[in-house]
Amino acid sequence: MSSDVFDLYRRHLGEGQGRVAAMLNTPLEVGATGAVVHTADGRQLLNCAGYGVFLVGAGHPAVRAAVHEQIDRQALSTRVLLNEPAARAAAALTSVAPEGLDKVHFSTSGAEAVETAIKIARANGRHRLVSMHSGYHGKTTGALSLTARSLYQDPFRPLLPEVVHVRFGDLDELAAVVDRDVCVVVEPVQSEGGVIIPEPGYLKAVEELCRDRGAMLVLDEVMTGLGRLGTWWGADRDGVRPDILLVGKALSGGLVPVAATLATRQAFAPLDKDPYLHTSTFSAAPIAMAAVRATVEVIRDEGLVDRAGALGARLLAALTEAVGVIGHLVAEVRGVGLLIGVEFRAGHHAAEFLMDLLDNDVVVNHSMNAHPVLRLTPPATMTPAEEARLVASFARACAALAARFPAVTTGPTA
Repeated sequence: MSSDVFDLYRRHLGEGQGRVAAMLNTPLEVGATGAVVHTADGRQLLNCAGYGVFLVGAGHPAVRAAVHEQIDRQALSTRVLLNEPAARAAAALTSVAPEGLDKVHFSTSGAEAVETAIKIARANGRHRLVSMHSGYHGKTTGALSLTARSLYQDPFRPLLPEVVHVRFGDLDELAAVVDRDVCVVVEPVQSEGGVIIPEPGYLKAVEELCRDRGAMLVLDEVMTGLGRLGTWWGADRDGVRPDILLVGKALSGGLVPVAATLATRQAFAPLDKDPYLHTSTFSAAPIAMAAVRATVEVIRDEGLVDRAGALGARLLAALTEAVGVIGHLVAEVRGVGLLIGVEFRAGHHAAEFLMDLLDNDVVVNHSMNAHPVLRLTPPATMTPAEEARLVASFARACAALAARFPAVTTGPTA
């Protein structure tokens, strides 16, 4: 990394970030196109990171053109008058959402979308919140109350009251705490929890439990939505229609920070009644709305949902085969669509492998709630040549780790 950038990071953005960058000799990224990140020293890295943002790749021509056009016309709005890009973006997004989710509040981040959901739940009389252990919903105060990990929560207590955490996948434990004053918040697949995939039918059973008890159901699809799992939504895998659905990450088209809270008309009624009950200066900014509309159209028109499913299946098989040489270090490779996790038996081996991948020009993310799990979230627009390159680079990284940490063998006994 350039020394002046390193010093500026340490001085203004945090000593911790500077220390990590120095320890890992982190490259300085200066550009991105499609599935490739360009660095200051001329490297071209395959981007399987970005925390799920780059489903359509970086700088997709259609999204970029829509954003450029909107900037030239009007980037931000008065917030007093109506703006057409917001109406068009809302129509585009709800057109691909599960049936009945017709209302939208736009925001700038997934955590803000979670905060909106919490407020909608409370406005509907659901004052108790239930989320899942190892779930991740963001780090603003309300979202952090749902993110069930003491590492992130403890420095900021007290958080929201009346929040209960239960085990992901355990219906009996959930049933013991759900009644009509509860709002249940759950991810279709726990991404930051280490790509934890529930048994088929789990989400449907959660929905039925909430309906039977009169509880409200929120699906956090900030990571899993818009085709990442090879379906438009994780909800589609079980045929679920929640009261509220959260979307972000890929919604930006890799260009403009944006997220959204979708709701049924019944759930959204308190905000319909008073339009000033929940507002934000940059909500539905025209520049972000242009990105939303174009991104939804790109995913639909280029068949990226199906492409994510097919590419993900091929990569899951290829990466599972490649880890054979480090099978003694890896517990499991698992995934759905283009959300793939590699779980190591020890966290330090995961960290070593992350650096081996970087040495082989591949960028991945660790899992914030499961440090032994590395996650790959490549774009659905990845070309066949980039797919082959990813598999080859992954295999070389496996070989490098195997050379440093060989399997212990025992010879025959006399």
